[in-house]
Amino acid sequence: MSDASALGKRGETPTVPPSTLVIFGAMGDLAKRLLVPSIVNLCRDGLVGDDLRIIGVSYHDGDDDTLRANLDEFVAGSDAGKPCSDGGCWDGLKGRTTYHKGDFTQPATYEELATKIDGNVAFYLATAPQFFGTIVERLADAGVLDEAEGFRRVLIEKPFGHDLASAQALNSCILARVPESQIYRIDHFLGKETVQNILVSRFGNALFEAVWNNRYIDHVQITAAETVTVGARGKFYDATGALRDMLPNHLFQLLAMIGMEPPNSFDAEAIRNEKAKVLAAVRGPRPEDAAEHGVRGRYVAGTVGGKAVPDYRAEDQVAPDSRTETYAAVRLEVETWRWAGVPFYLRTGKALSARDTEIVVQFKPVPFALFRDTDVSQLPPNTLVLQVQPDEGISLNFLAKQPGQAVNAKEVSMDFRYADHFPLGHRTGYETLLYDVLVGDQTLFQRADMIEAGWAAMQPVLDAWNAGGEPEDYPAGSDGPDGARALLARDGRTWHAIG
Repeated sequence: MSDASALGKRGETPTVPPSTLVIFGAMGDLAKRLLVPSIVNLCRDGLVGDDLRIIGVSYHDGDDDTLRANLDEFVAGSDAGKPCSDGGCWDGLKGRTTYHKGDFTQPATYEELATKIDGNVAFYLATAPQFFGTIVERLADAGVLDEAEGFRRVLIEKPFGHDLASAQALNSCILARVPESQIYRIDHFLGKETVQNILVSRFGNALFEAVWNNRYIDHVQITAAETVTVGARGKFYDATGALRDMLPNHLFQLLAMIGMEPPNSFDAEAIRNEKAKVLAAVRGPRPEDAAEHGVRGRYVAGTVGGKAVPDYRAEDQVAPDSRTETYAAVRLEVETWRWAGVPFYLRTGKALSARDTEIVVQFKPVPFALFRDTDVSQLPPNTLVLQVQPDEGISLNFLAKQPGQAVNAKEVSMDFRYADHFPLGHRTGYETLLYDVLVGDQTLFQRADMIEAGWAAMQPVLDAWNAGGEPEDYPAGSDGPDGARALLARDGRTWHAIG
């Protein structure tokens, strides 16, 4: 970890050093909707100075003004476009944003780029996945990854591979040209405040860590539900599916934060080592159990938020005979002393009833004998709900006595919402991640072994689904297919309600 990053972990937040951010795929949606607005937000927070430059690389015809106009559409209309105390962050940054036209596959693109950069440089690969390995190889061939004159860091978006074999091949390709210390595999979920707060909630509060084990916890549910359909991403999504899109990366990172052992410090490698250990201990279904412990669904016509939604197979650029799932749920085990016997249930889907990303830790029931003579038909278990989005916060559900002469228990909740206590403002989720890259903190980024562990756990399910069969249909606007409910019902459990 860099000195600046170590200071940050102690509570101080230094300004990033003079740097150049090179964005491959700068004309795409990711750059204009999220990356550049995030940099402007960092500028408004005083964390980025006037010595940061942006170079956008793309194959499109254009010049500096073309790129700036493309970014203006989103930055100027967002909170990031509001004036800073110094007269306007975006106006200043726009003047330091330039365009470099080039083909990602051609060495000449990188040779020309080398003449435009010096000092500290971060390369952001906001491109289609097939270019990841090629770009890293071309950067290395051009000599621009050498750190003799300053740091040189490579940020890689997901999806990182499409199965275990491809992830291993991509890691092998990249690590042959650049060391792990210079690679930042990004997962934007980890930039969200609630996800980062898991470390503080667990390890900074004795009452949580004391019961964070299989003696007290019955099971864990991790949900990423979306109301949106595939929309204009039909071509990408039909080749990917819900499981590849969300589980081995986003949801496994949430699982790692919940399941990891206490690190001995907030040093990046100390935290990543513990996350890697728990991910290596995740056991997906055995091949013969994959059909029973993995559920795939596909939305059909329905209504979401009052709007009609067509069948998935009728969406633009989706094959009419597609077998791609838009919903996936799996049952996993974590084979460690802490978690032995505690199932982890993961689910994600599109065109569902509500947008809801959450982690539910359900505790074991109390003995019922004490309440056998009271008017209590059942005692709901205690649950801790970590809400990642849309309303970031934490809820603890427990039992309390209702007023009156009889002993009647009722479930009540203690709720904490970030927006009630902290001025969050408009944030994209990328601010923290981009800042960490520029100060050299790899805490929130995945290593090769973590990526491969996620794919290894999911490979039996992918193999079973690739072998044949069709996803189970579910109406758009519902909570998903019946098979997902049956997945938990076989264990005598139910899903926490979405939304």
